Amino acid sequence: MPHPSWLITLLTDFGDRDSFVASMKGVVLTINPQATFVDLSHHVPPHSVEAAAYLLNSCYRDFPKGTVHVAVVDPGVGSARRALIAKSERYFFLAPDNGLLTYILAGNPEMEVREIENKDYRLPSAGHTFDGRDLFAPAAAWLTKQQSFESFGRLVTDCKTFTIAMPTWECKALLGEIVHVDRFGNLISNLTQQHLEEVRAVTKHQQLSIRIGKQAIAGLVASYSEGAEGQPYALINSDGKLEIFVKEASAEDLLKAGRGARIEVS
Repeated sequence: MPHPSWLITLLTDFGDRDSFVASMKGVVLTINPQATFVDLSHHVPPHSVEAAAYLLNSCYRDFPKGTVHVAVVDPGVGSARRALIAKSERYFFLAPDNGLLTYILAGNPEMEVREIENKDYRLPSAGHTFDGRDLFAPAAAWLTKQQSFESFGRLVTDCKTFTIAMPTWECKALLGEIVHVDRFGNLISNLTQQHLEEVRAVTKHQQLSIRIGKQAIAGLVASYSEGAEGQPYALINSDGKLEIFVKEASAEDLLKAGRGARIEVS
């Protein structure tokens, strides 16, 4: 199992207009002045647990062993929802028990998960609206100070998760969905290169037809630089996912499609 490093990543929907993120960092540094931070993003769509789960899963593996990942998108803050701390073979995670760790748990079935119950790891506060500062930040800081993992609280075996969308077959067409829209308006699906090879094997054709809404796209290109402006194209992105884009424009705007939109490959 890893030993926690002093590197903490932060993922929130707090934005950068208010002092929320700065307060979290200040609390951590008060407890562990040697801590360092990487901001994964603070522009998760407000209250979108699913978007936060996708973003965390897309990049947590890029960090050194022992990194402490803190993700706070928490529409249930102040309620009876639990606060979780978890460890895999390489990383630590702190997040509310609202589904934010869905992909992490699915990819690391042997993870140890505990509830953050120890009051020594929580700041006193007048209200219960800012667990990012009052609970998750100090807990993460104390973890980097080598406090024992067992000291945080009891084991949790029934974490809340949401259903991960999986591609399905309809006749000889494979149906997927858009699971993320990035800041460029690119539509990222849950279909992979392996899925496309399965379509080729079933249909006995190498040329793929991709349909999203009323728009049909013939085959794949290799990069964003290919194709004519104002037309949608498809490629396999660097995460191995089928992605729809428009050259130097927004596929989301052009196709009027977003997260949850159906995509069909035949």
